[in-house]
Order: sequence, then structure tokens, then C-alpha cells
Amino acid sequence: MSGGPDDKREIIAELIPADALEVTTDAHIALYGATGGEPGIIVIAGTGSIALGRDHTKKVARAGGWGYVFGDEGGAFDIVRQGLRAALRFEEGWGEPTELHGALLGETGAASANELLHWFYRDEWPRSRVAELAPLIGRTAAEGDLIAKGVLRRAGDSLANLAASVRGQLAGDEEYPVAAVGGVFEDPEILGSFEELVAGDGDCRLVEPQADPATGALLRAIEIAAS
Repeated sequence: MSGGPDDKREIIAELIPADALEVTTDAHIALYGATGGEPGIIVIAGTGSIALGRDHTKKVARAGGWGYVFGDEGGAFDIVRQGLRAALRFEEGWGEPTELHGALLGETGAASANELLHWFYRDEWPRSRVAELAPLIGRTAAEGDLIAKGVLRRAGDSLANLAASVRGQLAGDEEYPVAAVGGVFEDPEILGSFEELVAGDGDCRLVEPQADPATGALLRAIEIAAS
């Protein structure tokens, strides 16, 4: 379940008779799928962001996933937020020139960055809709805008820091595989920054996910049944 499983277990237990029932997060089963149920780390960056890892003692560690107000660094919503902040600073005359200003206004039809800021507080602009503008930041960066490039590189750095935080919580001194999952990683600037930092960490190596979250749920169910 997304958003935390604790308040849902009692309801699900009434609907699904089982000898053993575990209600967990969507990030947890994504971890199992990405690592094939073996020790490893997953970094998920969609609208928000979170990192989760598991070691050979079966300890699970996490970093991030605090939501859009206090966290979600490197997620699509945060990327757009940082892009709009840069546009606002430019509009008010205390920020560096950036094509993000014109790009955001042209894409949304807002008359000013200040107006767009207020739009983003409305019900018509939920977080998911705001996050859909993240590729616009990527296109502006690809056209050479240094401010947009900085937004993307910081996003990649933040996601790599989540992986490093999780690794620091896990047991052993061996190298852990790290799988990057989510639409944000489709941006080459973000993925490049992320890969650079992960590769520079001697305790981590970047790998492709082995399987999807549904398969991860099945692997976890088999593990529970065998225990």
C-alpha cells in the first residue's frame, strides 16, 4: 500500500483469509523485485522519492519518503518546485537569468511566475499535475540553460545521497547493488549525476532492476511462507 500500511491491515485481514498476512509499502515490494529478494538497495524517484535497502540480516533501512512538504528531494514535484523558484527569483530581479521563466509560462499559460505559484496551490493543480512539468525542466536544460542543468544535477545528487544514507544503515562492508527506478531517472542529466556519485562510493554499484514490484510481492510471500 502507498502512504503507509499500518491503518489498513485490520481491514485487509477481514477481506483476505490467510495463515500469514503482511501488509507493507509499495516501496518494499519494489525493493524485493529490483533485488530479486537478495540484499540490495532501491532508489525510487517518481512524483516523490524514497530509498530502501535490505541486508543479509534481513534488516530493512530507508531514507527519504517524507512527502512533498518536508522531503521528496529529487522527485518530479521537487524538480518543478526548484525550477519555479528559479523563475521567481529571476522575475523579481534577484536571481540568475534562466529560460525556465519563459518555458514554464509558455507551457502553462500563466501571465507571471507569481501567478503560476498561486495556481500550484489550487485543487486544479494537484502534485501529480505539477510533477508532469518535470520533463520541461529537462528540455530546458538540454537546450543549454545552466540554471535548469543545476536543478537536475542537484536532483541526481540528492537521490544518490539517499542511497548512501541507506547503505550506511546496512550491515557489512561488502558492495551493495543499487537499482534506480522511476520516471525521473529517464533524464540523462539526473541519471548521470546519480551514477557518478554512486560509482564513486566504494560500497555501492549501480545495477538494473531484476523484476517488477508484483514479482517482488510474490518473492516476499514465498519468503514468509518458508519461514
